[in-house]
Amino acid sequence: MTVVVPAVAVRHAELHGRTVAHRELGAGPVVLLVHGLGATMSAWDDVADALAEDCTVLAVDLPGHGGSAPPAGDYSLGAAANVLRDLLDALGHDRVTVLGHSLGGGVAMQFAYQFPERTERLVLVASGGLGAEINPWLRAATLPGAALVLRIASSRPVAWLRRAGTSDPSPTARRTFLRTLRAVADHRGQCADATDRLYLLDRVPTLLVWGRRDHVIPLAHGERAHAAMPGSRLEVFDRAGHCPHLDDPARFAAVVGAFVLEPAGG
Repeated sequence: MTVVVPAVAVRHAELHGRTVAHRELGAGPVVLLVHGLGATMSAWDDVADALAEDCTVLAVDLPGHGGSAPPAGDYSLGAAANVLRDLLDALGHDRVTVLGHSLGGGVAMQFAYQFPERTERLVLVASGGLGAEINPWLRAATLPGAALVLRIASSRPVAWLRRAGTSDPSPTARRTFLRTLRAVADHRGQCADATDRLYLLDRVPTLLVWGRRDHVIPLAHGERAHAAMPGSRLEVFDRAGHCPHLDDPARFAAVVGAFVLEPAGG
């Protein structure tokens, strides 16, 4: 499929002396798009235009990713959520639907926990933080000598890494990848676990989107989270893997757009 890149320039906000790259397009309810580990805002290029027909789409590079400066040393989910809050303040946005993929799902949940007054709705796409299981290549990348894992990440077993945008060879990108990963996982699997706090989201309309063929974070995590969150919705893309927004962008944009525009209480 040909990627349709939004004809909107990337902008840079200076927050506490550090640059945060972002792109904003469209008008309407604000949807904040948070990419996964090692990716950038370009992960949303296939769906941004469609969502922007009815929404304000705000895509951001997380700290240390793409055009955003790396953090001073805190690579935690909470620190990333604070950056998103500060960016919204700088841009004058009050309440948003926060949508996160993979690691970005963990950031999105953390944002909703920390700033419930800023969270209109929540969309979790193949989200991290909902169970321990994770692709063995990511577990291996938390160990000493992980640079070797990254060098062979172009091989077929982990081609999803390159597809999701983890092919930046720069030292900053590699350092961010490893430090961010080690903040949420170790050799046993994911150690950042939000399942004991899902009840805090009972008043936040939540949509979970997962690919049935996800070999990075299993669909079972989404199913368990859905069962633990009365009123949440689970949309399963039967032919998608870890990146349903890339595997079926038209359906993804339609599902998310309808969810964002649904009347309150609907």
